[in-house]
Amino acid sequence: MAMSTPVLPTADMIAKYEPVIGLEVHVQLATNTKIFCGCATSFGAPPNSNVCPVCLGLPGALPVLSKAAVELAIQTGLALNCRINPFSRLARKNYFYPDLPKGYQISQYDQPIAEHGYVDIEVNGVSKRIGVTRAHMEDDAGKSLHDGFRDSDRYTYVDLNRSGTPLIEIVSEPDMRSSDEAFAYLTVVKQVLQFVGVSTCDMEKGHLRCDANVSVRRKGAEKFGTKAEVKNLNSFKFLKAALDHEIERQAALIEGGGRVIQETRLYDPDRGETVGMRSKESAHDYRYFPEPDLVPVRISEQWLDEIRVRMPELPALKKQRFMEVYGLKEYDANVLTASRDLAEYYDAAVKASTDSKATANWVMGDLLGTLNAEGKEISESPITPERLGELVTLIAKGELSGKLAKDIFPKMWQTGDTARAIMEREGLQQISDSSALDKIVADVIAANPKQVEQFKSGKTQVIGFLVGQVMKASRGQANPAMVNDLLKAKLG
Repeated sequence: MAMSTPVLPTADMIAKYEPVIGLEVHVQLATNTKIFCGCATSFGAPPNSNVCPVCLGLPGALPVLSKAAVELAIQTGLALNCRINPFSRLARKNYFYPDLPKGYQISQYDQPIAEHGYVDIEVNGVSKRIGVTRAHMEDDAGKSLHDGFRDSDRYTYVDLNRSGTPLIEIVSEPDMRSSDEAFAYLTVVKQVLQFVGVSTCDMEKGHLRCDANVSVRRKGAEKFGTKAEVKNLNSFKFLKAALDHEIERQAALIEGGGRVIQETRLYDPDRGETVGMRSKESAHDYRYFPEPDLVPVRISEQWLDEIRVRMPELPALKKQRFMEVYGLKEYDANVLTASRDLAEYYDAAVKASTDSKATANWVMGDLLGTLNAEGKEISESPITPERLGELVTLIAKGELSGKLAKDIFPKMWQTGDTARAIMEREGLQQISDSSALDKIVADVIAANPKQVEQFKSGKTQVIGFLVGQVMKASRGQANPAMVNDLLKAKLG
C-alpha cells in the first residue's frame, strides 16, 4: 500500500474530481422454494431447519433448476429493458467461504439470462439513463453469525437456511457520477422489481443488498481511476453515506500524493466511514466452468411472449398514463405510483368516482395520512377504493359538502360502511333546498348587524364570516355555494 500524507478533504478539493460509480444489486427472488431444491425460503425459521442434501452440498446430491425462479429472472430482465437471451448457461464460481457448503456458487458467467438494459432516473430535475450490463441468476450462500469479542471466547455460528435461495444479480454500467444518482438508480430498481412482483426487496430481511464500485478521476479526464468495492450495503442511507465518504477518501488520498489501491472495503455506520477489508489488486480467479449437473436454459419465443403478457404496467408508463388520462401533476403521479398497491388502489377509486383530481387528493391526503398514523399498508385499508370513489362522487353531485365528507371519512374507516349509509343513518345530507336555507341565512343576517353593515360599506370579504356562521348553524350541512349566493342576494 502506498504511503501518503493525510489530507483533510475540503469541498474545493472534492470539486476537482469526478466520481465514477457502478452498482451490483443482489435481489432475492420471490419463490416459495430454493432455486435448486424444494426447501422453503421462508424468513425467520430456526437455524439450519430449511435445508436438504442439495443446499447442504452433500456428495451425490443433484440440483434441479426451479422454473419459477427462471420466470422471475426473465421478468426482472424485461422490467429493466434488457434483452432476454434465448440460450443461457449456469456455471460454477469456485471460492472458499465458511457458509458456502459446496465450495462453489452456482451462478452465470459469460452467458447470462439477460443483458444490455437500462434504467431511467431523475436527479434535481435532470433525467439520465443508466445502463444495465447484465442480470444473471445465482444461488445464495448461508449466513455467518459472530459472537464474542476476545479471541478466547469468540465463536462463529453458521446458519445454512439461506443457502440455495434464488438470487438475481443486476450489474450496472459505471454511469453514475454522484451518490445522489446511485441513490436514485437503486430507488428505481427497487420500485420496478416490487411493481413486477419478482421480489419484496425487503432490505431488513436481506432481500435486497448492494455492492458499490467507486473511483475518482480529475474532471475532464477520460481514463477511469482505480476503483474500490464497498460491499454489503443494506440500506439506502448507508449507500449514500458510504459513497460520499469513499469519494472524499479517494480524493484526499490522491491530493496527499498517495494512490488508491484496488481493494474490498466495508462501511462502518458507527464511524461513518469505509474501512479496508481485503486487497484486490487483480481480478479474483473464480475458475468458472459450466455447471455439469444442469443443462443450459433455453427460452422459446412462445414462453417469452407468455411471460410478457403477464407483466404489469411498469411505474414509468403508469405515471405517464396518470398524467395524460387523469390530468394529474407530475408530483401527484409520482406519489401515486410509489407502489403497485397504491397505484392500483387509485386506479380502482377513479373508476368509481367522477373526479380524478379530487380522488387523488383524498388518496394522498386523508387516506395515506390515516394509514401512516396507524402504521398500515394500503392493502390493509378498511375503506375500499370503490367506497372512496363513491365519497368523491357524492361531493361532486352536491349531496355532500367537503366539510361533512371530512366528518364521514373517519366513520367509514372505523365501521367499513359506505358514505351513503352513514349519511342516511346520521342525517348528514347536504342541504341544497333554497327554501330550507332561506330561514337560516335570514337568522344569521339578523344576528350579525355589524358584519352586514361592513359588507354594505364595501368590505365584501366579510361574507366569508357570514357563510361560516350559516355553515355552523346548519351543522355543516348547508351547500356553501348556495349560501354564498343567497347572502349576496339578500345583502343587495
